[in-house]
Amino acid sequence: MLNSLLGAEQTSSSGLKKLLASRPLISFFVMSYGFSWITLIPYILSQWNILPNTKAFAVSFALNSFAGPLLASYIMHRIIGGKEAWQNVRKGLKQVKAGLKWYLFILIGIPAVMFLGIIVLNGGTLPDFHGLTSSYFVGYLIQFMLIFFFGGPLSEEIGWRGFALPRMQSRYGALKASLFMGVLWALWHLPHFLTAPQRGGPGTGLAIFYINLPIFIVLCIAILIIFTWVFNHTQGSLFIAILLHTSINAFSTLQSNLSVPILTRTDLPFLIGFGALALLIIVFTRGSLGYIQNNPNMAPVENEIISR
Repeated sequence: MLNSLLGAEQTSSSGLKKLLASRPLISFFVMSYGFSWITLIPYILSQWNILPNTKAFAVSFALNSFAGPLLASYIMHRIIGGKEAWQNVRKGLKQVKAGLKWYLFILIGIPAVMFLGIIVLNGGTLPDFHGLTSSYFVGYLIQFMLIFFFGGPLSEEIGWRGFALPRMQSRYGALKASLFMGVLWALWHLPHFLTAPQRGGPGTGLAIFYINLPIFIVLCIAILIIFTWVFNHTQGSLFIAILLHTSINAFSTLQSNLSVPILTRTDLPFLIGFGALALLIIVFTRGSLGYIQNNPNMAPVENEIISR
C-alpha cells in the first residue's frame, strides 16, 4: 500500500510538472500573480485596519515580488531546464558589460526623461518643491542601493526579463511582446492600488481605478517598450534590467516633494516622458526594438529559449 501511495504521489508530481512545462508562460504568470497577491493580503488588511496597522505587516509588501515573479521564475526554470537553466539566470545577473552609453542612459537619461515629463505637465516651467533638502541628494545613493536589492527590481526582473520576455519575444516579436507584457505587468500591481504606496487605502474613492489605473497601464506599456529595447541591446543582461528598474523607482520618489497636485496625484508626468521616449524608439527601430531572432550574442537565458 505504501508503495502504491508513493507511486501515485510521484505520478501526480510528474503530471503537474508536465502541465506546467506544456504552458510555461501561462504557468509563470498564474504563479506570479497568485504567490504575490496571497503574500500581499496581510499588508492590505493592515492598511484597511482589518488587521493592526503596524510596520510588521510591511514585510508582506516587501516580500510580494520575491514570492511572485522570482519564485515563479525559479520553479519554471527548474522544471523546464533543470539546474543548468537556473545557473544561466545567475550568469545574466553577473553580466555587467554593456557599454558606457547604456549606463549613462539609465543613470542620467532616465531621470532626465522623467523630469522632462514633470516640466511639460507643469506648463513648461520648473516645478516648485517642498521639503527637498540637501539630505535627499546625499541619501539618494543609499536609497538607490536599497531599492536595487530590496525594493522590487531584483526580484521582479528575474521573472519579467529573466523568464517571460525572452519567451514572449520568441513567440510574438519584440513589440507585441512588450504590449502584452506591459498590460500583464500593470495588472500584477492591481492589489497595490488598495495600499498607500499606490495612492490607495482608506478614504480613497473609485477614481483611483478609473483614472489612476488606466494611466498606470499605459505607463507600464511605455516602460516595457523601453525595457525591451535596452534588454535587446545589452545582450539580455539581467543586471542592466535591474539597474534600469531601480533608476525608475529611485527617481520617482522625487514626486512626493512636488507641490502641484496634478504632478503628485497620478503617474501622468512620467507617462508623458516615457510615452514620448517609447514612441521615438518604436519609430527609429521600426518596431523591432533591437530584437534579432537567434542572436548568438544574447545572454544565456535567451539562448536557452532559442535552443528549445
